Amino acid sequence: MAKRILIQTTIPSAEDDWHVGRFSILANYLRGLGHEVVARDRQAGADPVLANLDQADFDQLWLFAVDTGDGIHADECAAISRFRAGGGGLLVTRDHQDLGCSVCALGGVGKAHHFHSANPEPDVRRRRRDDVVTTNIDWPNYHSGANGDFQAIQVEDEAHPLLDDGAGGLLAFLPSHPHEGAVTAPADEPDAHVIATGVSEATGARFNLIVAFEGRVPGQGRAVAQSTFHHFCDYNLDPRSGCPSFVSEQASDRILTDPRGRQAVERYYRNLAEWLSP
Repeated sequence: MAKRILIQTTIPSAEDDWHVGRFSILANYLRGLGHEVVARDRQAGADPVLANLDQADFDQLWLFAVDTGDGIHADECAAISRFRAGGGGLLVTRDHQDLGCSVCALGGVGKAHHFHSANPEPDVRRRRRDDVVTTNIDWPNYHSGANGDFQAIQVEDEAHPLLDDGAGGLLAFLPSHPHEGAVTAPADEPDAHVIATGVSEATGARFNLIVAFEGRVPGQGRAVAQSTFHHFCDYNLDPRSGCPSFVSEQASDRILTDPRGRQAVERYYRNLAEWLSP
């Protein structure tokens, strides 16, 4: 069944940043599946869509938190929480250090996201740099590989429909990124659990990629907390599409030469759109 999906960033439009146009491959893929997709950056000041999300007719919000701390405001967080309480599906993803830390104010799924200066990882041993090559980025910054490459994932819930590869097996790959963020299943959220993990190429540390909120709590829609928005952006699906000028790492072209990576992530997008709105 077709869904109405809002793809939303947490920053006003800015050409040299992770604006919503850098998620066009995702948006067009979902449209090709028959879903109605609205893709937008936030409006400066009070955002009329986010602040009234619970009154809109969207089935899902895919929120790409690309801000440095002020991306979503209190009234917008409240409306997003009401949207989910009304059964709306919610994907929330961010990146390294404090990138996207405004999502901490979201009820439930916000607690799954850990940052450097807000809600750090519960295990204090993890509060250290994983990627030490890009020296201006602090923890959490798990190094799963180069942009334009893809990582092998470990499935932690073999029965989860989000990880169904559509051919009787399980998804094996997600795009990689030199410094992914940190997500966990909050201890006080009984329907949240980690369903996929990755391994750092820098240290061998295992880290969480996807936390699923099953929506079994009365009055709560399904939700996903994901370690990085780079699992979704154009640059990681086709590095020829370009990136903001502040990205300094050398990109790989493996996702262009080995079709397994693109096939796996597109299947994951399909699964997300179906699962978030049962």
